[in-house]
Amino acid sequence: MTQSPAERPWQDRLYETLRSNHIDLFVYVPDGGHKILINRSLEDASATSIPLTNEAEGVPMLAGYHLGGKRGALLMQSSGVGNCVNQFSLVQTGNFPFLTIVTMRGDFGEQNAWQIPMGQGVRPVMEAMGITCIEADRPDEIEVCASAAVNMAYRSRQGVGLLLSQKLIGAKAF
Repeated sequence: MTQSPAERPWQDRLYETLRSNHIDLFVYVPDGGHKILINRSLEDASATSIPLTNEAEGVPMLAGYHLGGKRGALLMQSSGVGNCVNQFSLVQTGNFPFLTIVTMRGDFGEQNAWQIPMGQGVRPVMEAMGITCIEADRPDEIEVCASAAVNMAYRSRQGVGLLLSQKLIGAKAF
């Protein structure tokens, strides 16, 4: 029995939405919340997947990739946003499209106190740096939110963060 599109895991639908919108570079610091996206990109012969030592490396990498006429996305956990603040200035100053997909911590059901401050700071920090945030809370929102984020970033040459809430990804138990 085959699954209907809505029955397939949201992570697979997210990856396929990104690929159908011509995202072919995935740069990331390993993160359990992005495990399926990372693995799918590694298995996809027509995609490029590059691990980073720090999330901030991803911002100029995506700018350079755009200059080569291609599209990419930075995959990171909410704590990585703090590492990117200075590099976010490149997005506005250089008028580059920028897409990041952020797995959120520090919100719905968070049990690790260390994750809460940055989790609460993600949206205000990104918005202060001129990056629009689009949040997906439910599996049925994933395709529309991902398409909106890609189109806004690449057609309007804007910085956009697709925030995958803990309601969507699930809170880690400690």
